[in-house]
Amino acid sequence: MPTAPGEIGALVARAVEGDRRATHDLLALVHPLALRYCRTRLSRLPGDARHFVDDLAQEVCLAVLCALPRYRDTGRPFEAFVVAIAAHKVADLQRAAMRHGSTAVPSDEMPEQPDDSLGPEERALLSSDAEWAKKLLANLPENQRELVLLRVAIGMTAEETGQMLGMSPGAVRVAQHRALSRLRALAEQ
Repeated sequence: MPTAPGEIGALVARAVEGDRRATHDLLALVHPLALRYCRTRLSRLPGDARHFVDDLAQEVCLAVLCALPRYRDTGRPFEAFVVAIAAHKVADLQRAAMRHGSTAVPSDEMPEQPDDSLGPEERALLSSDAEWAKKLLANLPENQRELVLLRVAIGMTAEETGQMLGMSPGAVRVAQHRALSRLRALAEQ
């Protein structure tokens, strides 16, 4: 499985041309990225949105597959293209959840096991922590906010983040240090 930017670019080019094996291998690389992104972003939804993560990651993969024939290399990493699609899918789901006031899915079946999901108190605490973190992140410039989300929330390496943002791994680490220092100062105020 290719992991270097040049190898991924060659794999993408072959997939765009219709190579089935390349498309399969590319989607095998895309799925874990989509899953991590969706898991991170959906953790902030009210209620228990965990059951949406796998479905949404599959939707991202399907959207990438459908967009491949129209994909054009613009010099940005392919991963940035995938994250953009994932961001749109997550935003669509969040808008739908807010419109309907809940992410619960009705069911006619009784559960076989007790509900181990978070209780109201735990949800309230997590929600207030998430709101506080969201407000802090809103004070960062867009590039620092994106970097912190990719590195800390999604868990990407400095190399992966650098590829997505067009930065060297060293520059990513320096920018991350500055962003986290700024967040720390804001949190202390």
